[in-house]
Order: sequence, then structure tokens, then C-alpha cells
Amino acid sequence: MRMNQRKDNYRAALRRGQADPVPHTPKPTTLSNRYVRITIELDPDVQRNLDRWMEPAVTLLTNTGATAVRVLTMLTARRPLR
Repeated sequence: MRMNQRKDNYRAALRRGQADPVPHTPKPTTLSNRYVRITIELDPDVQRNLDRWMEPAVTLLTNTGATAVRVLTMLTARRPLR
């Protein structure tokens, strides 16, 4: 009984997800000068995807930099300057 109820709940959730598509409104940007005019439309999901992909790398770099600064300050604090 429980397995059938889980399957039914899962199928209902899938149907709800398909029934409510969220329309994406592109974000237009226009670059123009005297001779050329270019319009670029970006999907809002692009920014979310970039944030999701870049966040771990930026966090790693930030933590590595902070650790390096801490180690350098500890090393310079221990040595007397001559």
C-alpha cells in the first residue's frame, strides 16, 4: 500500500511540475554606434546557471586567499625584523 501511495504522489508531483511552466522573459541589451546596432537577449536562467557554476570556484579562491594571508601574517609575526 505504501509503495503505491508513493508512486501516486510522485506521479502527481510530476504532473504539477509540467502543468506550471514559467515563461522566461529575455533581458534585451542593445549596443549601438553610428554604423552598427546589435541587440542581445539573455535568458534569466543564464545568470542563475552562472551563479550556480561559479559560486564554488569563487568560494574556493576566497578561502584559499584568506588562508594564505593568515599564514603569511603568522609567519611574519613570529620572525623579528633585523
